[in-house]
Amino acid sequence: MPIGVTNGAASGAEVRLDKVSFSYGEAPLFFDVDFAASKITAIMGPSGSGKSTLLNLVAGFEAPQAGRVLIGGVDVGAALPSARPVSMVFQENNLFAHLSVEQNVGLGRSPSLRLTGDDRADISEAIARTGLAGKEKRLPRELSGGERQRVALARVLVRDRPVLLLDEPFASLGPALRDDMLDLVAGVHGERGMTVLFVTHQPQDARRIGQNVVFLDKGAVAAAGTADDFFAGAGPEAFRRYIGAGAGDPVSRDIARKRT
Repeated sequence: MPIGVTNGAASGAEVRLDKVSFSYGEAPLFFDVDFAASKITAIMGPSGSGKSTLLNLVAGFEAPQAGRVLIGGVDVGAALPSARPVSMVFQENNLFAHLSVEQNVGLGRSPSLRLTGDDRADISEAIARTGLAGKEKRLPRELSGGERQRVALARVLVRDRPVLLLDEPFASLGPALRDDMLDLVAGVHGERGMTVLFVTHQPQDARRIGQNVVFLDKGAVAAAGTADDFFAGAGPEAFRRYIGAGAGDPVSRDIARKRT
């Protein structure tokens, strides 16, 4: 059983990057930030600011050169990705082309697909929860882009981890379908209470489901706070430039309309 996971439904765990430094060689990154348990936090910032790297450090796909990564108060720096209480959905959904929907989802419960009756019941429930009932036997190539991302999300549900990382998984979808997927994430969060960290370039996505915002700029955390405060103008000037907010612009008018 992964670190920090107990039997039963997922509940959120605080994520802390404690003075974490990392570099690919040229651009040093430094993260010192807390992500509140059971909240949805949008991670935003210009390209190259370190958004995906931050998620990879939490997931264990990258290792800090200094500092600590803590999940639920436990230092997971020495833990393999598979041993961390984390699930991750990428922009590329990482489905196996030769496996059916139910088999791809089943990998979240058993990498060998040696499944118990309870496992199969949970897989069926996750498939239904993500709107894929009746498509259990289809291969990924027989699904739309949105359906493939639903399979990836269903796999997350059967993993039942307290932390969910989303690295722009809906960026390639059209606006209406992206909204549907965001609403699905919000609904699952409401049921499970996991901690959700999601990378997005879209202000409307952060406003739709984000409770908090962490803004990265030049490889560091420039600001953190509630989504309401950020989109009410309390975010840093760099954030306002990033989203194109200014007096009379469409973003600002939309924010004002939503708050009245």
